[in-house]
Amino acid sequence: MSAPLLVYEATAASSLAEEVMGRSGQNLLACYQCRRCAAGCPVGDETGVTPDRLIRMILLGDKEGALNNHLVWQCVSCYTCGTRCPNDIQTARVNETLKHMCHDERVKPLKPKVKNFHQAFVGSAVRWGRVNEVEFMGFYELYNGIDSLKKMDIKGMVNELLSQLKFALPMIRKQRMHFGFQSSKGRKEIKRLMKKAGKKTGA
Repeated sequence: MSAPLLVYEATAASSLAEEVMGRSGQNLLACYQCRRCAAGCPVGDETGVTPDRLIRMILLGDKEGALNNHLVWQCVSCYTCGTRCPNDIQTARVNETLKHMCHDERVKPLKPKVKNFHQAFVGSAVRWGRVNEVEFMGFYELYNGIDSLKKMDIKGMVNELLSQLKFALPMIRKQRMHFGFQSSKGRKEIKRLMKKAGKKTGA
């Protein structure tokens, strides 16, 4: 199946490209579509959008397509795309920027659980300087529960908790789930860096 046709819109393209490049720190204009990133992307086949295609959407001003595709939410941040790119374009950082843009513009994420996972993981890391598993999973399930309540999907919320419980019990028995809270030094510095980065990128 061929990919849908992309249409170039000069004004929209310039605005979108400048915003994404400014917030991600990636020079997308250096992309010449060699598709090395596409060849190495582990989720490209599943998402239907490869890193090169995403960059092309941005450069052509297809904002809706750039914000509404599964690659943004299913990118595993393996950085294979950047490693293979001859111009060192890290599409994983572009995806991170697009996640923030979705949040800013209240665009509904295609993968709500991925959004919740990301929010819980980063929140725990910033608070403690490292991720504490129990707190992280607690917030993750809390966010999922809130989403279910908004849709009045009580059955879905119960099924989600039962499903996670099935994973949790074997992990506890094998001592793979840690209940203690640990923190790292310099947490205030980490928070300052995150705040500074947020101001710089508009996140």
